[in-house]
Amino acid sequence: MPNIRPISDLRNNSNEISEFCRTSCEPVFITKNGVGDMVVLSIEMYERQQAQLDLYARLAEAEAEIASGADSVDFFEFARKLRADVHGRV
Repeated sequence: MPNIRPISDLRNNSNEISEFCRTSCEPVFITKNGVGDMVVLSIEMYERQQAQLDLYARLAEAEAEIASGADSVDFFEFARKLRADVHGRV
């Protein structure tokens, strides 16, 4: 169930809201005059969401390249070359 609070709680109970976000890993939805206004997230959850968005963007880009017929390298061939490079330097 979403945690919905009025904007006055953000001012009056900011430490409580911060603690809730950090411990529950859930957002708090803030309303202003009964209408949704903003969402408060822990920095950990925000960074996780940003990383997921970045990953999805990269996957979409890779799929577009594959669909357009761009040159590609077999994963196992790439991994074998990478291992050889790493072992050659260690």
